[in-house]
Amino acid sequence: MRNQGARRPVQLLLATTFLSVSGLEVHAQSTKLDTINVEANTPAAGGYTVPQTSTATKTNTPLRDIPQSVTVVTKQQVQDIGAQKLEDVVRYVPGVNWHQGENNRDQIVIRGQNSTADFFVNGMRDDGQVFRDLYNAERIEFLKGPNAMIFGRGGGGGILNRVLKEADGTRINEWRFQGGSYDNKRVSTDIGGKLSDTFAARINAVYEDTKSYRDFYNMERGGINPTFTWTPTASTKIKFSYEYFRDYRTADRGIPSQLGHPYGNAAPSSFFGNPAVSFTPSTQNIAMLAIEHDFNNAFKVKSQTRFADYKRFYQNVYPGSAVSPTADTLTLAAYNNSNDRQSIFNQTDWTYKLIIGSVRHTFVFGTEVGQEKSANARFSGIFANGTTTSAAVPSSNPVSFGVVNFTGLPTDARNQTKLNLAAVYAQDQLELTRWLQIIGGVRFDRFDLGYVNLNAQSGATLGQTFGRTDNLVSPRIGVVLKPIDPLSFYASYSVSYLPASGDQFNALTAVSTLLKPEKFTNKEVGVKWDISPVLSFSTALFRLDRENTPIKDNTSVAVASGQSRVDGVEVSLAGQVTEKWRVTAGYANLYARYLTDTSNAAGTIAARAGNHVPFTPVHTYSLWNRYDITRMWGLGLGVISQTEYYANADNQVHVPGFTRVDGALFFTLNPNIRAQLNVENIFGVKYYPSADSNNNISIGSPRAARLVVTASY
Repeated sequence: MRNQGARRPVQLLLATTFLSVSGLEVHAQSTKLDTINVEANTPAAGGYTVPQTSTATKTNTPLRDIPQSVTVVTKQQVQDIGAQKLEDVVRYVPGVNWHQGENNRDQIVIRGQNSTADFFVNGMRDDGQVFRDLYNAERIEFLKGPNAMIFGRGGGGGILNRVLKEADGTRINEWRFQGGSYDNKRVSTDIGGKLSDTFAARINAVYEDTKSYRDFYNMERGGINPTFTWTPTASTKIKFSYEYFRDYRTADRGIPSQLGHPYGNAAPSSFFGNPAVSFTPSTQNIAMLAIEHDFNNAFKVKSQTRFADYKRFYQNVYPGSAVSPTADTLTLAAYNNSNDRQSIFNQTDWTYKLIIGSVRHTFVFGTEVGQEKSANARFSGIFANGTTTSAAVPSSNPVSFGVVNFTGLPTDARNQTKLNLAAVYAQDQLELTRWLQIIGGVRFDRFDLGYVNLNAQSGATLGQTFGRTDNLVSPRIGVVLKPIDPLSFYASYSVSYLPASGDQFNALTAVSTLLKPEKFTNKEVGVKWDISPVLSFSTALFRLDRENTPIKDNTSVAVASGQSRVDGVEVSLAGQVTEKWRVTAGYANLYARYLTDTSNAAGTIAARAGNHVPFTPVHTYSLWNRYDITRMWGLGLGVISQTEYYANADNQVHVPGFTRVDGALFFTLNPNIRAQLNVENIFGVKYYPSADSNNNISIGSPRAARLVVTASY
């Protein structure tokens, strides 16, 4: 019987069957059954590196053989930097920046492309507008460049994929207790092992209750994620996972601007708005089923199904204007929004390995089908006089507890959407020689969206329906040259599309139904070098073009012809320099510009030709070190730095750059008890890490400390 707890590389076997195809000798090649997520069970060599992943190609492939920029943040690095949310991880990934997301959702900017929908879990779409925790993550993968061939619509700048912990049969019983600045309290657990020779279980859970350096802020969240693995035969594996997660926190949109910069008189704690009615609750119920079967050691099939139910609401009173330079006042605005979504997707992949002549092939043929239903309802806030959607407050005292009635306006967006999706894709990885590999593939998506207007917004009538069907063809091709095994040079070309209804497909109108999907084209060359088995270096040079962004023509009709371009360089180093020293380092240079005047589907000009793409610093730097002085004591030091960026496409507000220094102290009493102290922003610099618009700018935390004690049994 198979040892469920064994962690070993996948062994390749050459079949003894010889076939004849068009006179060529064909060798059927097979593999022993991989786990459903092989990468989750592959040891992270050196703690900060992994040797391979199956996310980028649908096959278990060494990172150096993948012709695109890939950054993997391991569980060990997540723990060492003290990360609890995705924002903490993103800071250490070159080419990726964090977007404020109105502080009611996760949002990322990858290579200048701003998105709320490019989140994935175990390779499956996870596009609810919610916050995600890292308590059940084995590691986080960032795949840069258009990825539609693997992941479908969107993914214009790249995608973020969480690989979850799984029931692999290894015995674990770990508890983590945390306390820290601003009344931070958190506890999590990870328990699992074999229940029988064929059945394994694991459960991860977390609860956190914390305040913040921001006045009036409070956050409470918790989740539980049991997983099960059943191996009825040596060739078949079945996994089931269920997650319940709830998040409730104060909705805090940050501070406004003044004279083209963040409002300088705002302290890190200053709250702008009405905290009594600003809050954002969300719940997630997610079930996943994965089945994998190996047919006679010749080829295999993997089928994954994911059902997700997201319930989300947010209500906020926030800065609606800049601070007046003469009167030192600003106005507040308010609205609430509910966004509920149910989705079900199935992906089925067939993989066949064989040799034709002297060429090794790994064929993948796959299908994806799914449906998503969404309900969105926005209600603008009306202030005390009952007639206005804004209220003036002094910038010296911007907290207002005045009455706000969320009765809404005729122009508020309220709608229901229904998406039916069907896709088919094929890919071939060819190993022509030991030193030359080619990967090529194409995907066809049918994206069929129906939309019902539930408010008379934008000139539409109540109950009016819209629909749009897009047939999208997304190719990818890459070449890898390996003069020696540890070193590879690659070049790649890939295309992705985003339908005219946008990331969350809730903006369909009579105008946008006529628009072509936005197109993302990426051309990239790079180098990957495994300096040692536990230390990897990579660099990439790319050009990413975005086309068909809606703009207004001379007849005031929106047309899909806006363009932007990002020319970039990314460099990263990760792994173990010596037995005692682990490091990750990253640098990105992104020159992101609009090539034409660009507007939204309603024809409002958002950016002029030559403007910088917002939320995209030209230079970003990151460095994290862990040095174990003795078996008992270790030190950590991190530096995060970036140059200025713009808070909106109009480039009216400059957000200054910053450099933040973090530190850590590690203590290991014995194999069962360890502790770590993380200090964020050691020097207490004042900085602005993210924004949502010109007057919703996040201000960073002053010095903060967190102590974590981990007990394993």
